[in-house]
Amino acid sequence: MNTEEKIKEILDKLRPFLINDGGNIEFVKYEDNIVYVRFVGACAMCGILDITLKEGVEAAIVAEIPEVKAVVNVD
Repeated sequence: MNTEEKIKEILDKLRPFLINDGGNIEFVKYEDNIVYVRFVGACAMCGILDITLKEGVEAAIVAEIPEVKAVVNVD
């Protein structure tokens, strides 16, 4: 399994929690050890988006794929 597939697998594990809150997350790309994602639905407008991104999504990905330097939300 390559890095991009691992990232998508981790996002799939997190997705039910986001869907439960009326949102979702999409994988955009993995480039130069940075993961680019897009929050959609309620998550796109959420006041705690940055916390969800850094302490939730980024923490989960970096824990399993240490070479990932950051996870960035794109519009």
